[in-house]
Amino acid sequence: MTDADHTSDDDHTESLVPDVIHAAELSDADLADAELSGAVDPMAALMGGGGFDLGSMMQFAQQAADQVAAAQESLLDARIEGTAGGGVVSVTLNGHLHLVGVRISPDAVDPSDLSMLEDLIVAAFADAQQQVADLQGQLDPLGGMGGMGGLGGLLGGA
Repeated sequence: MTDADHTSDDDHTESLVPDVIHAAELSDADLADAELSGAVDPMAALMGGGGFDLGSMMQFAQQAADQVAAAQESLLDARIEGTAGGGVVSVTLNGHLHLVGVRISPDAVDPSDLSMLEDLIVAAFADAQQQVADLQGQLDPLGGMGGMGGLGGLLGGA
């Protein structure tokens, strides 16, 4: 008796190692049965039954690139306003974190305490920046790329 064979009670010799069958050679019903028995070549099954499907991969890559381009355009057009001091200071950013506007109420200006105004501007910017980060997360067409920090800055910003 060899390692690959064993003898059953009825003296029937059967192989302990299943024959490898390529998935492309089977009908759907036979493929399901072969998968259950472990006889399907796993690499062939992973690569579309008979080989690597480069066309499908290229189509997926083009779709992903189109989605990223659309998200970038959407972020460029977005206007996000951050405020501080109850709205006396506001800054406006686009989705790429470019500063596109600042509004300061005269009530926020105290010539004897400019540091307060400076702090309000920084706080308004931080508020807008957080809102942009939230928007970028919502528009990420690749769903965070497996925890790689969104698109790693591909959509602009942090």
